[in-house]
Amino acid sequence: MIKRNNTPTRPLLEKALIQNEIAFHKEKLHILTIPGLEFKKTFIGIDNGVTGAITILLDDNNIILHEKTPVTKCLNYTKKKAFVNRVNFREFKKLLKNAGNNTFCFIERPMVNPGRFNASVSAIRCLEATMIILEELEIPYQFIDSKEWQKELLPSGLVKDELKQAAGTVAKRLFPKQKVVNADSILIAEYCLRKNTGRTLKKGKK
Repeated sequence: MIKRNNTPTRPLLEKALIQNEIAFHKEKLHILTIPGLEFKKTFIGIDNGVTGAITILLDDNNIILHEKTPVTKCLNYTKKKAFVNRVNFREFKKLLKNAGNNTFCFIERPMVNPGRFNASVSAIRCLEATMIILEELEIPYQFIDSKEWQKELLPSGLVKDELKQAAGTVAKRLFPKQKVVNADSILIAEYCLRKNTGRTLKKGKK
């Protein structure tokens, strides 16, 4: 009787190595494999802009993603040499894919101020890229003003720099284990969850 050699052949070993490499890169590219994610509700908060961020929050109040908006620096379209930050479309799309299929997104409405033309143009360009990604992924979204979520989650009477400081404090209180890179996106996601589930909204709010 001829015994079969069960030792894996070189092609099979190479195939296994390639599959392991693909799995590793999928993890690095933020392709999540959370068990049962397709059955969970998720809520996305986006602080619009090239210095903004995205937060994805599960309906059990666990943050599954919280990262700065991925951007790339490139030459501007002007004749005079100038550089501009643009949304890294592919990387941002990979981040949003983490939300699963049962999700809803709140985006902070961009600041448009004639006195701050360059900043306004940057915010609008960023918003357009974000909207295209959301629509490609068929993620429903809604625009909100900063005052809306701030009124729900922050104390009254805050002005200017106090708002940023307070947002950081509240985000850390609500999510003490989370490293906060952008408090606004966390609180927008939290407000999105509350608005869509009716949890702990202040009385009299619509």
